[in-house]
Amino acid sequence: MNLSFYNGKKVLITGHTGFKGSWMCKALINAGAQVTGYALAAPTNPSLFEMLGLASKMNSIEGDIRDLKHLLAVFKEVQPEIVIHMAAQPIVRDSYKDPVYTYETNVMGTVNVCEAVRNTPSVRSFVNVTTDKVYLNKEWQWGYRENEELNGFDPYSNSKSCSELVTSSYKNSFFTDEYYKANYGTSAPAVTTCRAGNVIGGGDFANDRIIPDCIRAVEAGNEIIVRNPFSTRPYEHVLEPVMAYLMIAEAQYNDASLAGSYNVGPDDSDCWTTGELVQLFCDKWNAAVASANGLNKASWVNKHDGGPHEANFLKLDCSKLKATFGWKPAWNVTTTMEKIVEWSVAYLQGQDVGAVMDRQIEEFLA
Repeated sequence: MNLSFYNGKKVLITGHTGFKGSWMCKALINAGAQVTGYALAAPTNPSLFEMLGLASKMNSIEGDIRDLKHLLAVFKEVQPEIVIHMAAQPIVRDSYKDPVYTYETNVMGTVNVCEAVRNTPSVRSFVNVTTDKVYLNKEWQWGYRENEELNGFDPYSNSKSCSELVTSSYKNSFFTDEYYKANYGTSAPAVTTCRAGNVIGGGDFANDRIIPDCIRAVEAGNEIIVRNPFSTRPYEHVLEPVMAYLMIAEAQYNDASLAGSYNVGPDDSDCWTTGELVQLFCDKWNAAVASANGLNKASWVNKHDGGPHEANFLKLDCSKLKATFGWKPAWNVTTTMEKIVEWSVAYLQGQDVGAVMDRQIEEFLA
């Protein structure tokens, strides 16, 4: 794919200061889009968003998606054509610590974004990003399909299931041609929810995520602690879902019949256990730093810390996305890990990580 469609398009992204949002903003700015972001301040320190200086290259607005009045004012001023909703409380363990905030952000935040879209007839394409964890996890060996039951176990997963249901209700109640023609004299926007697998890539500094834990450990010269090396997840490079969201947003902008719900994940061969993933990181890291100055070698240890419940086995069936768009993953986990190590070595050596990202985006699109 290429991003020429986005040249000059008004795109509003919620959650743009996060890891995935920063990669999306970088790609859209490079493509010439008029990008507006609405989010809280960068959620980590260090922050990929701040590291790239993205605030000076787009219309970056600090705001809370729980603040409907402010959100409506931003939509009214910007008049976006395309909306991609990624703002969330995204950490499973944090959802156990503060379930109320998690539900307020992930459920009422979605209600507010849907309300803002409903009150802004300039929006032609709306993508709500949820997670692979929205499904009722039965720990079975095959991938979940889009028509499976939604009922996440923990507060994060469950709140994202609710976000899916909120979006479905708005689609049925308001995002219809009948409603829009009666109120605005135009057709309704196309609306899709996307359920992505475990996203990894350079520049993620979040807590309780395996790749950031790996980078922090090697930076400090410590062993990488793996809580559950036998849990299986659908790991994919951050550019896989970012480009899939943009592909879907463009496609449904031009043809509303393509809207719906889509899983975005890797092939079955890239559903790895956490232990396998960390060992791959160690192998790639140690090979890369052999010729680098001042970087520590990587090793890991299995050390369960008695934390709360997390699913053991989870993968997605992406047949619908493949059949509808002819889509397929561009990078397998091995290539993904090489890109992560490339970014992380550059970061720890004080190199230009933005240039690394530009190169990786070009390689991915090619």
